[in-house]
Amino acid sequence: MSDMNYDELSFTTRSIHAGTEPDPASGAIEPSIYMANSFLLPYDPSTMNWSASEEKIYTRNGGVNQGMLEKKVANLHGGEDCVVLASGVAALSGLFFTKLKKGDHVIFSTVTYVATYRIFNELWCDKWGIETSIVDCTDIERIRAAIRPNTKLIHFETPGNPTCCICDIEAIVKLAHENNIEVSVDNTFSSPYNTRPLEYGVDYVVESLTKYINGHGDSMGGAIIADHKTCEDIRYQAQVNIGGCISPFNAWLIQRGSQTFPLRMQVHNDNALAVAEWLDKQPCVSFVAYPGLPNFKGHELAKKQMKHGFGGVLSFGLKGEHDLYNRVVTHLNIFTSAVSLGNTGSLIVFLGEDDERMYLYPEEFHGGFYRVAIGIEDKNDLINDLRQAFKAEGLETVD
Repeated sequence: MSDMNYDELSFTTRSIHAGTEPDPASGAIEPSIYMANSFLLPYDPSTMNWSASEEKIYTRNGGVNQGMLEKKVANLHGGEDCVVLASGVAALSGLFFTKLKKGDHVIFSTVTYVATYRIFNELWCDKWGIETSIVDCTDIERIRAAIRPNTKLIHFETPGNPTCCICDIEAIVKLAHENNIEVSVDNTFSSPYNTRPLEYGVDYVVESLTKYINGHGDSMGGAIIADHKTCEDIRYQAQVNIGGCISPFNAWLIQRGSQTFPLRMQVHNDNALAVAEWLDKQPCVSFVAYPGLPNFKGHELAKKQMKHGFGGVLSFGLKGEHDLYNRVVTHLNIFTSAVSLGNTGSLIVFLGEDDERMYLYPEEFHGGFYRVAIGIEDKNDLINDLRQAFKAEGLETVD
């Protein structure tokens, strides 16, 4: 298997085989969990590069399970290399910490994960002297207007969390590179099954492996996919010296989950579209935000960028007061009230009017809304669960 040319194989086959092969010592056909914090040194340790990740010295430098997972994730994204860290936020922080310095300017999207928002809007401005601009990255002209001589990075998500807004990756990359600016994309909501941003010229892709690639809600990890030099720099700074390393067990769990990732992702795509279409017809629903709906702003762009489907996350609002949202959730039997996404089971979270980023969202979100992470249950069961919860509160529904 070591001579296999993975480029000739389908995405599904590579999800199973890339980065792993039978253990040469035991013959086990599945990877072991290497729960060692250090490794046997050679006769003369002075010949080693103590900071290199390929040297097996100490798990903070790089572990066996981590290395297997990095090869797989890099392959699935079509990237040269990959760094896997302890969480998606560790991956974001690791990239930004490595690539940015005092006096640099960053443009980031109005719709981003809350930790990204806090990194750029609060922590890094105050502590590191990095300038930031919050810009609607669905509007290329607003990005153009925000560029400064010291702009070093444009960062955005597509689809964005939680409004599902769609940014034009190709157009942003073109504008950025014309101005010697690098581009990073958080691809968590789409996953490499639907979108591979590197194909559009993006410099760095960040993904929370906690979500779709793991897929079982039982481990945490994050990845940066980039060129080999950047990945080595991130390993040295964010992993070896800052210490954001992933545990061997979490890396093993994510690698295991990745083997069924394409099969699960297609069901997430199909189920979310079915639920979104049903919600969009309901008289009690004030809006539905999902890229797969033809009436969604950005739908045509999403069709171009998301090759196999529109992801498993949608948001929607109800025609009612604040507590109606809470009461409806108490009637749900299949959906679980919890954060995160990409699990086998469906999750729902009510984001109220006090969300710190609410002022940045479209007006329909301002009264509060649900973010729903659709799982891989039967789609009719999911729709029926929502229907009965609506009816329990006297809300009108239609088939």
